[in-house]
Amino acid sequence: MSKSESDTVTVSIENAVATVTLNRPAKRNAMSPSLHLEMAEVLEKLRYETTSRVLVITGAGESFCAGMDLKQFFVDLKDNPPEFDRIFRIATEWRFRTLRYYPKPTIAMVNGYCFGGAFSIVEGCDLAFAAKEATFGLSEVNFKHFPGGSVSKSLANLLRPRDALFYAMTGRTFKGDRAAEIGFVNAAYPLADLKKEVMAVAQELAQKDPDALAACKDGYRFSLEMSAEAALNFAAAKSDQLTLRQKDSWRSEGIGDFLGGKYRPGLGGHEKAGPNA
Repeated sequence: MSKSESDTVTVSIENAVATVTLNRPAKRNAMSPSLHLEMAEVLEKLRYETTSRVLVITGAGESFCAGMDLKQFFVDLKDNPPEFDRIFRIATEWRFRTLRYYPKPTIAMVNGYCFGGAFSIVEGCDLAFAAKEATFGLSEVNFKHFPGGSVSKSLANLLRPRDALFYAMTGRTFKGDRAAEIGFVNAAYPLADLKKEVMAVAQELAQKDPDALAACKDGYRFSLEMSAEAALNFAAAKSDQLTLRQKDSWRSEGIGDFLGGKYRPGLGGHEKAGPNA
């Protein structure tokens, strides 16, 4: 394995939002074996950390993530198949499965270059926002390869066939505005405004009931894989589970405060229904 690095991922927590930063700015935050190992560890710790309720993933410096570190991942590990398989499995697990089914809301804040394997980070997060100046690209075809690992599935999950195949087959780059237009991110903002806009969404989510947010995620993610009848049954079971976890507060407080005139669900959240509302 390549020489171990340290602090390839940094974490800061403020106002219930954990900002997870890919921290290899000199390499455009390309994902090295060390970064994959550290990211898997960070996500595991934050899963049970109690002061954060939302995760925002971004990159240090002028890049979000330039994809895999081609030398450290594909060249240095070429003659060590067991270690390549170990790192590849971890790299796939945290981007494709851990993020997708994470119990807390996750937001990708794409502040700059976003290439190749980074597409799976963006797609794995629940929400994504980009700087208009950010550059996206699937450059694999330019070195005689294709969007492998989890990336092809990420494209199939999120993009229209024409868009996915066009960018995969040409290797052309596109900007944040285009990423929003094709639905790869929720919205694009000028880089100077990106953090403010993302943190406003993160703070809004942090005020919601965490069990209800987790149920939103599960209801959507698992329904994608089910028939209509199975999805209806899953939703009923999930509602019962939520009732138990909240001790029926979605009815007694959520609906109760609405009936008491403390808030209107279509125009605001229950978090606004204080004792004096």
